[in-house]
Amino acid sequence: MIKIERKTTVKSEKAIESLEKAKQSNASYNTPEVNAALQEMFHKKCYICENNNITSYQIEHLIPHKGDMTLKYDWNNLFLSCAHCNNTKLGKYDPILDCTKEAVDEKIRFRKEGFFGRREEFVFEALDSNEETQNTVNLLRDVYYGTTPQKIMEAKNLRKNLRKDLANFKEYVREYEEAEDEDKEDLRCLIKEELGEKSSFAAFKRWLLRDNRESFPELAIGL
Repeated sequence: MIKIERKTTVKSEKAIESLEKAKQSNASYNTPEVNAALQEMFHKKCYICENNNITSYQIEHLIPHKGDMTLKYDWNNLFLSCAHCNNTKLGKYDPILDCTKEAVDEKIRFRKEGFFGRREEFVFEALDSNEETQNTVNLLRDVYYGTTPQKIMEAKNLRKNLRKDLANFKEYVREYEEAEDEDKEDLRCLIKEELGEKSSFAAFKRWLLRDNRESFPELAIGL
């Protein structure tokens, strides 16, 4: 979960227009324009788990609308989520951090600790005592480990995708360490992309370099 700027684009303007029309007739906020704008803004990845290998997209209200027409059709309250995260969150963790306004990965530490098997654990640590931060930590834990038998299975698949992605990222860093000249610069650019907002599981990758800043100070610049 990282900060994603809510930029004004042609697609977002069309989404806002469609929401205004839908609100007037009490129609669904789930319009083609809203879907297109959210996929553009969140780079087709879930804003909570950051998985981009999604088969079922859903529109999530950051603040549960509970029938409130303003919240229900407010463009700034709509986020792109996978079905697993949306059905985990529901209205149980309100309020959480707004990733379009807050640098979530600077308020929460994302880590993979241990090794294979039972000793391996994905850890989320709040770096402040704010209610929004702690609620977000609780949500992330439940997303990655599940709260029901079905969600436990879904969370297992999510961790599998995360594990593979982190393994590839670590390999890029190892190759960078051994590379020279142009190859090293090419890998530096690749690693930079892996830390960007378009990348899946970027928060974990950023913290991997933050925790190893002494070994790779040039890669951790700006983190």
